[in-house]
Amino acid sequence: MREDRTSGRGGRGGSYIEEGVIRQMGRAIHRYRQIEEGDRIAVAVSGGVDSLTLLKLLAERKRRVPITYELVALHIHLGFNGEGYRPLEDYLSRGEIPFRIDVTEIGRIAHSPENRENPCFLCSRLRRKRLFELAHELGCNKVALAHTRDDIVETLLLNMFYSGEMSTMIPFLSLFGGMLAIIRPFAFLPKEKIRELARRRGYPSWESACPSLRHSKRWEIREILEAIEARNPKIMGNILRSMGNIKPDYLL
Repeated sequence: MREDRTSGRGGRGGSYIEEGVIRQMGRAIHRYRQIEEGDRIAVAVSGGVDSLTLLKLLAERKRRVPITYELVALHIHLGFNGEGYRPLEDYLSRGEIPFRIDVTEIGRIAHSPENRENPCFLCSRLRRKRLFELAHELGCNKVALAHTRDDIVETLLLNMFYSGEMSTMIPFLSLFGGMLAIIRPFAFLPKEKIRELARRRGYPSWESACPSLRHSKRWEIREILEAIEARNPKIMGNILRSMGNIKPDYLL
């Protein structure tokens, strides 16, 4: 599906939003050298609109940049809703990007009676482990995740509040002695901008069936940030910039 600029829906506003998203994605890619000649990139597709938008934009970018890289979409089904992955499978099968759907029991294991205290931690760890295994199996040297500026800020506060450390997701992370890298092309983008672009283009999304979705510590942090940002829209951007404006003399 083409964007508003060519379809006539949304007019100049749609073009402005699209150009802004593409520009900020390109800024992250170039600043952190996220994509290089010959890369084979596994794009983690959850079924949410952020990851589907990332998949689409990276595919479009291939046609206009002077380097060659390959994409493969990966979806790890957590086992919450049986064959709930079928709509996503049908959607991906109509595109040109190869994909792999891996059906697991990770969600059920993480939410078992023996692991009630922190199901999100175990689910995330097992899901990430399986994602790396699949990327290696498919010959990928990079994994693209659709984490946004908002996710990065939330993670910083999560780690400060609940782990007593200052750390977060970073736009480029080399792993296993350089054999694999995580890239986050949406690192500078507010989630709302990505979702506005997705709405204008008519991208689908599927609600997660995770029972902890709205009962996690991350959800609590998100609500706090939304309340603060409603009073001052610059808050999220300022927190992101502060991560690159460290003054060690004024830290413990």
